[in-house]
Amino acid sequence: MDLPSLLMAGSLDTLTSYFSVAFLVIFLPVSVVVSMTAVLLLPQIARKYFLLIASFAFFWLISGQLIAYLCLIIMGVHYFGLWLDRIQTQKSAALKAVPKEEKKALKKVYLHRSRRVLLFAAVLMIGGLLVIKYSPFFTTNVNSLLLLLNIPIQFDIPSYIMPIGISFFTLQAVSYLFDVYRGLIKADDNILRLALFMSFFPQIVEGPICRYGQTANQLWNVKQIEFENLKLGAVRILFGLMKKLVIADRLNPMIKQIFSHYDDYQGGIIALGAIAYTIQLYCDFSGTMDAVMGVAQIFGVTMPENFQRPFFSKSISEFWKRWHITLGTWFKDYIFYPVTMSKPMKNLTSSARKKLGNHFGPLLAGSIALFCVWFCNGLWHGSAWGYIFFGMYHFVLILSGNIIAPAVTAFNKKLHINSECFAYKVFQIVRTCILVVIGEMFFRAERLTTGLSMFGKMVTDFSFSSLNYELMKKLKIDMHDVMIVLIALAFIFVISVLNEKGICVRGAIAKRNVVIRWAAVYALIMFIIIFGAYGKGYVAVDPIYANF
Repeated sequence: MDLPSLLMAGSLDTLTSYFSVAFLVIFLPVSVVVSMTAVLLLPQIARKYFLLIASFAFFWLISGQLIAYLCLIIMGVHYFGLWLDRIQTQKSAALKAVPKEEKKALKKVYLHRSRRVLLFAAVLMIGGLLVIKYSPFFTTNVNSLLLLLNIPIQFDIPSYIMPIGISFFTLQAVSYLFDVYRGLIKADDNILRLALFMSFFPQIVEGPICRYGQTANQLWNVKQIEFENLKLGAVRILFGLMKKLVIADRLNPMIKQIFSHYDDYQGGIIALGAIAYTIQLYCDFSGTMDAVMGVAQIFGVTMPENFQRPFFSKSISEFWKRWHITLGTWFKDYIFYPVTMSKPMKNLTSSARKKLGNHFGPLLAGSIALFCVWFCNGLWHGSAWGYIFFGMYHFVLILSGNIIAPAVTAFNKKLHINSECFAYKVFQIVRTCILVVIGEMFFRAERLTTGLSMFGKMVTDFSFSSLNYELMKKLKIDMHDVMIVLIALAFIFVISVLNEKGICVRGAIAKRNVVIRWAAVYALIMFIIIFGAYGKGYVAVDPIYANF
């Protein structure tokens, strides 16, 4: 098979997945070899462009001509960043030339200028995302409303080809402009360095969503690939591959069957499907992040972690501080804080605090900001009512938790319940996991009505009486699959417990003698080869976040 055919043949053989044959066997090794050669043979100034060329080649291979959209975003970010920076420079010069009493008014003038530029740039970029990603959804709902009102008008539903990773690099672009506006970073006059920050190939498909200050200089000042980084990066890729092939892909036939034919199953079976999907989502997404972080480490780049053992969380709020961390911090920094710190919200908080007290008063304004965050979070995940419901579901849970927190504390105190004891923490973790599973069921369901029907069956018909070998055969899973998944999950659990205690397993193994090191690596490789779900009967999970 020739190279183009290999790159474009089937879901596991395309560059839409970091676990594809094309990526792991061709693109990544070639990139590593070329990078090492470039460092040895080319002058320092030429080395800087290697990762940029590799990143654009990667994006072109997965999106073709849609690379033009990425280029437009980069040029727009570069232009508006320099514009914002110029306003800052003009302000500094102007403030030096006026008396002290005039400075406040002058600052307001330049602040309004900066805000107008930032708003215009954000509208262009977010607007482009909205048009491409959400206009079919909005048009469909407008048509439904017109039919309901008996208005004989129907709009054509637009159809757009969406560049892969559009939501990720759009948010990254907006964060850059906000940080320039706030004076946290200086606008980069080098468009190529900015382009590399926006397009670095390991992160562009599914994140993490990086800040300019975190990775830009690391990427631009590429160094020689070190053996230690190559070794540790490769091991992390293998760990991610294990999560993907052994768990996520193995569970896929069962999950597809239950979610596609939920009417055929009892509520208990649907609950098992929801649990399986939550596990699949975690293993697929966190496994992809392991691959991304591993590839970045190979090239000497440290990226922000996107997961910190989320299923050890004792509340929904804590869960979302541990799951998709870079998305959560983006919403916190660029939506939650700007809303809460706005003048109307400050006035509302001040007024509410006087009437409702120090706990409930700030919650009023905070709840408005929280609503904005979770509405946007739901909509960011996809253009469907189910995703919006998913966002509102977590909004209600977090808000409810904040409201009842004093009552829970008082209740525990009255009954002498030690909230720090192990049993209570286990209760909190189990409760949180149940709530997460319910939310992910709505996330996975094809429609909101489907999710509601599935939840209804879980409540009214929660039984496992039909669970037998015949049903498992219908679900395309057997005890062999169950045991493999449980063993792999136990392995992940042990590593997670050690990581939670501050022990880096990869680092600890790397410090042992060569026999133990290679035994661990070979054991992981053989586990993937023997127990990975591939071949006839298995359908690989498409990259879950790639189309977001």
